[in-house]
Amino acid sequence: MLTAEEIREIEDEARHYPARGAVSIDALQIIQRHRGWISDEALQDLAAYLHIDRADLDAVASFYNLIYRKPVGRHVIHVCDSISCWIMGYQRVREELKTRLAIDFGETTRDFRFTLLPIVCLGCCDRAPAMLIDGDLHTDLNAPRIVAALEKYP
Repeated sequence: MLTAEEIREIEDEARHYPARGAVSIDALQIIQRHRGWISDEALQDLAAYLHIDRADLDAVASFYNLIYRKPVGRHVIHVCDSISCWIMGYQRVREELKTRLAIDFGETTRDFRFTLLPIVCLGCCDRAPAMLIDGDLHTDLNAPRIVAALEKYP
């Protein structure tokens, strides 16, 4: 069941759109901000609230890599795997994170602190390699910069 707060926020966003279904991405982000991820039940409740087909909403949620359809850690790390980042050291960054966190892409640390995910492009090719943690951009990555970035997220 959607909470009163979630409904209020969804309605605030919906007034900017001509059709109820158009607010689906914003609504998914609102629910995710409150709950951390989008469960099957939340997806069903939202589809019913917006009067749109559940399968259509699931297609939207599955398409966007910033919508999480399974639980994630307190902090989500998105590692850019664009061609620029590959050229500038993506593999070193990936290995540093995998070793330091003891997880691979799609996994969450045992303490639920971090989830590690790839992302197609962060749009900062001039500062590659890059990663995003909870929406904060970290660029020109090397081992010391990765360690410093991780320390900012308890």
